[in-house]
Amino acid sequence: MSSMAAEGYSRKRNSYSWLYFMLPSIAIMLVFFIYPVFLTFFYSFTNLALTGESARELKFVGFDNYLHMFKDPTVKISIWNTLIFLFGSAVIGQQVLGFFIALLMKHKNKTFRRVIGTIVLAGWVTPEIVCALCLYSFFGDEGTLNSIITSLGIPAVTWLYTVPMLTIILANIWHGTAFSMLVFQAALDDVPSEVEEAAVVDGASRWQVLTRIIIPYIKETFTTNMMLVTLQTLGVFGLIYAMTGGGPGTSTTTLPIFMYNQAFVNYQLGYGTAISLLLLLIGIVLSLFYTRSLK
Repeated sequence: MSSMAAEGYSRKRNSYSWLYFMLPSIAIMLVFFIYPVFLTFFYSFTNLALTGESARELKFVGFDNYLHMFKDPTVKISIWNTLIFLFGSAVIGQQVLGFFIALLMKHKNKTFRRVIGTIVLAGWVTPEIVCALCLYSFFGDEGTLNSIITSLGIPAVTWLYTVPMLTIILANIWHGTAFSMLVFQAALDDVPSEVEEAAVVDGASRWQVLTRIIIPYIKETFTTNMMLVTLQTLGVFGLIYAMTGGGPGTSTTTLPIFMYNQAFVNYQLGYGTAISLLLLLIGIVLSLFYTRSLK
């Protein structure tokens, strides 16, 4: 009986042996992910501040930060700007442009792919702040773009003041398209060439091959890439802050910019963390939508 009990205990201990190997990963997740999220959630219900009377004594204020947030007209403007920036630079820009660049390089020789790939990758490997300064110099009043159009006899345009949202959208497209290009390159290389050749032999046009064979074959890649690019774009801060600072006015104030201004310019950390949770909620909703689309 004791032998059977010992055997049962040994078997039970072995069944939980995997937990010992997972403990380091669990500890890292708790310290660097779960704890910061919990702390952010807690601070969003407080009057945490860097200066003033609120900085002397931390108080629980309930849903005051959230009520103030939804009454603040700048929050609505920031959400709208975030969605425009997301749709313009991620959905239309990086996704579509990345796919067509990858399609352009499909079946091309190694030299062509190497040259085009290097040009596109240059924007991706460039640090965000350097990318912002490059594009600021390009769109500035005395920048490269105005030098080109004035040489053609066209009056100069104050791009960063007239169309600031367009400038940051184009900047983010240039900076991030390479990621989508690499994802679609890998997906397009997996499309069986025999199927495409058979369709061409049967009289299919290039457009029919693209819309009826290639795109349906890699449709899951579109959804996965869209989710990754969306989450990356939601967190873009340095690019916008260096180019426009969220201005002029609030015309390019996205949620990350507004959150920074409230937390570190106005020193209202409690209110800033509440805004960060709104940004997190938007990311979760979009991720769930994309995940559902995959099914």
